[in-house]
Amino acid sequence: MTLQTLPFSTLIAVDRRSTTPIFRQVANSLIELIKSGKIKPGYQLPASRDMASMLKLNRTTVVAAYEELQAQGWFEVIERRGNFVARQLPVMNPKSFGVSSSDKSLSQEQEIFYRQVAARQPVTRQLKPYQLMINDGYPDARIAPLDLIIDRYKFLSKRTNIHSKLLADGSHGSNSLRTELALFLSKTRALNITPEQVLVTHGAQLAISVAASMILRPGSTVIVGDVNYVLADRLFEQLGAKLIKVKVDQDGIDVDAIESICKQSKPSLLYIIPHHHHPTTVTLNAERRVKLLDIIRRYRLPVIEDDYDYDFHYENAPILPLASAEHDGYVLYVGSISKTLAPTIRLGYLIGGENFIWQAAKLKQVLDIRGDVLFEESVAHLFDMGEMQRHLRRSVKLYKKRRDEFCEILSASIGNVAKFNYPKGGMAVWTLFDPEYSIPHLSERLANRGIYMNDGSLHKYRIDVNGIRFGFASLNSNEMETFGQALKESI
Repeated sequence: MTLQTLPFSTLIAVDRRSTTPIFRQVANSLIELIKSGKIKPGYQLPASRDMASMLKLNRTTVVAAYEELQAQGWFEVIERRGNFVARQLPVMNPKSFGVSSSDKSLSQEQEIFYRQVAARQPVTRQLKPYQLMINDGYPDARIAPLDLIIDRYKFLSKRTNIHSKLLADGSHGSNSLRTELALFLSKTRALNITPEQVLVTHGAQLAISVAASMILRPGSTVIVGDVNYVLADRLFEQLGAKLIKVKVDQDGIDVDAIESICKQSKPSLLYIIPHHHHPTTVTLNAERRVKLLDIIRRYRLPVIEDDYDYDFHYENAPILPLASAEHDGYVLYVGSISKTLAPTIRLGYLIGGENFIWQAAKLKQVLDIRGDVLFEESVAHLFDMGEMQRHLRRSVKLYKKRRDEFCEILSASIGNVAKFNYPKGGMAVWTLFDPEYSIPHLSERLANRGIYMNDGSLHKYRIDVNGIRFGFASLNSNEMETFGQALKESI
């Protein structure tokens, strides 16, 4: 096998007119490459014969350079393997991307030329690999029909004659998947749509981003829940919008408050999760839903309806989306396939008016030329065969059982310091701890036991709430019992 290596012919300059011996020029150049970080400790260099060929030098010259580097401690030779940069280097001060403190030409406080997306870089902890992870509410990838997707992908990848046709679908997404989604959403959510009104995206987050970017400008205003999906809040602010927080209670977002805001000054956008609100899991009740639809029509209020896990409801039939009612085209509907299959499968969709979706596809093309159309076609095949629908039915039955089991374990483990309700749907339990109880400390104690649980800080974005989402759908009985026991002992 040929060793893949750096283009040393362009990195090492040899001046034959210099009084410095050529072997020393080569050695000095390699030392500078190591000091600058371009060559890392442990890097395997080409054999002397190959390096000589690249540099157009005599092999004995390169051998002399390697011997010089070995003598200075920069190189080590491993028998029958080759020449390597030493893992323990001589004392050196490598260059970095930071500002040099010795550069007197720069001001005391260097101007930051890039956008500050977050306040600070989080402190990372070096821990042993986690044996168990408690997520935010993801599906169990172990039960997903991933083999069927892979088999279909392999089949399509060999049919090179269809590749050009698939690529022609462009940034809208696979035409087959858009067609299947239009049929599926019509049957399950009563959405009266055509494939031309469907935009396929790399996950629901990109769908929200594209929709919001079509509407918001610097100075825009967005109504959101006081406790809300944090990544949506951050996205809106990155687009230059101001958040208007509205209370979310056990019946969903406060619709009367939304109307009061609209009477004073119509906002640019309403972002709402009426079904299994994130993070609280509550559902907007029927009375508020009817009133909100009236407000949307009267004030011509653009809405992004995030319905990321509509299919996972365990009690009565789920309430239909706002997008299924008459809304004069002002409701943009966002959904997720990732929540159906596995978190590593990034597929979502945006539903809107035909012209809006055409324009949104042009915007998406700037960010993401196209998705993996073969993969999208493979997922479309699952819908076409009915396998996706069967998977959903199996998943709902299993996740309902897991919800009940998990809530019993949770009650026995933390019932004395926290409160929660059995969620009617979704994949997580929203849990509020007593104000004086430290979720970060609990997270740290669990980490020492090899269990990952986030520290709750994610939900404190611009609001003080001592809560956390415990994802249960991806945990089997043994994993739940392990977590429950560790949780009880850590509490």
